Amino acid sequence: MANIILLAVCLLAGIGLKKTGRFPSATPAALNGFIIHISLPALAVLHIHNLKLDGSLILTAAMAWLLFGLAWPLFHFSGKLLQLPRRTVGALIMVGGLGNTSFVGLPMIEAYYGKEFLGIGIIADQLGSFMVLSTLGILAATMYSSGDASPRQMLRKIMLFPPFQALLLAFLLRPVPFPAWSVTILEKLGSTLTPLALVSVGFQLHFGGLKQVLKPLAAGLGYKLLLGPALIYLLYVSLLGSSGAITQVTIFEAAMAPMITAGIIAIDHDLDPPLVGMLVGIGIPLSFVTLYFWHLFLAGIP
Repeated sequence: MANIILLAVCLLAGIGLKKTGRFPSATPAALNGFIIHISLPALAVLHIHNLKLDGSLILTAAMAWLLFGLAWPLFHFSGKLLQLPRRTVGALIMVGGLGNTSFVGLPMIEAYYGKEFLGIGIIADQLGSFMVLSTLGILAATMYSSGDASPRQMLRKIMLFPPFQALLLAFLLRPVPFPAWSVTILEKLGSTLTPLALVSVGFQLHFGGLKQVLKPLAAGLGYKLLLGPALIYLLYVSLLGSSGAITQVTIFEAAMAPMITAGIIAIDHDLDPPLVGMLVGIGIPLSFVTLYFWHLFLAGIP
């Protein structure tokens, strides 16, 4: 519950700081820069180092890759049909295709399924959502922001993305024991991600243009909260015959609200910031309702 309250407080703080004019207009750029260069790399090194790999959780790790892989062509072609601007399509792919499997996902797993299933959420987040963001996510953000980047330039963008570099470093350091002081430092730096990200999103959130973005907003949230997890359910349960609590929690993670960090990366690439703000700002509270019904539905999996 404390995590959920923190989400609301930080989002409202960002909105309030914008309205009062106490922070400069460049505040989101500064906050986003800190998140990308400090907060995310710290989390990558910390969590990948402690991650316990289990072959039975392959479907859990694959979930985020599948969701993003389905979102990309879906929004690409529907964007053409609806004649949406290129940057709007990019925003939908980034924010509609990636879920908040950590800060929202982990408390929700604990609330609905218990602490013993948190490991499933960590696998879904670190080997799924975070890795997708650091690779395919940066690729999509680069393609839809510049549009004319060569494969070499896009590869360079991924390789120079600080969280991706931290990801590689984290795997190299897995055999090396971390001293207690370094773990504390990484935890403290990583804990800044969600407060700063939500303040940044709140700072840029405004509902004045809601009517203009209603269709892409509905499309993005419709996919992230309903269609996407439904497709994962059909694939895992109906086609592959997967069952049990691990499958339930994996699909539950697929139904999480849009990923805050993906929104930060999208905004950093100027992919329709007003739409991104609404996808995150509306998607998180709305997901509290949809997740309740997903939990009821998933209880029917044997």
